Amino acid sequence: MALSATVYTFAVHLADVDRGVYQEMELRVARHPSETAEFMLTRLLAYCLEYEEGIAFSDGGVSSTDEPAVLVRDLTGHRTAWIEVGAPDAERVHRGSKSADRVAVYTHRESAKVLAQLAGKRIHRAEAIPLYSFDREFITAAVAALERRNTVTLSVTERSLYLDLNGTGLTTSVDEHRLG
Repeated sequence: MALSATVYTFAVHLADVDRGVYQEMELRVARHPSETAEFMLTRLLAYCLEYEEGIAFSDGGVSSTDEPAVLVRDLTGHRTAWIEVGAPDAERVHRGSKSADRVAVYTHRESAKVLAQLAGKRIHRAEAIPLYSFDREFITAAVAALERRNTVTLSVTERSLYLDLNGTGLTTSVDEHRLG
């Protein structure tokens, strides 16, 4: 018998000063049995940091081979952003770069290892693709504060991220690297 996904709920108060995005949202995030809590949290952070009209978690989640973890579509259904999470293989990033206007990768892993894994591989417009990473201690502490029902206040200013997750206050920088 296959295991089913565990659903987490997040009441998010987002204040992204860098982009002028202020949003209150209720999110239901399905965590696939093969998905780590670190991956799910990074997926949530990517969603918030990329928030715009038309954003959504992909239908297949972590198990989807045709879509990224998070995507943005315009009103016509065209993919405007392809957002990968974790350590995607070069083929997925290449395919995303060819099918969407913009691609980004968010990782909770060691950025140098993710960059090395993608180095020298064929990736369309690699020089335009950012890899964003979070401090591993920040992710570990945030995962420890996760519950099935969560209250999140997320503030971003000058690429510094201030997170209050269920009363636990955490801070990290969002480091940007380039694939190409």
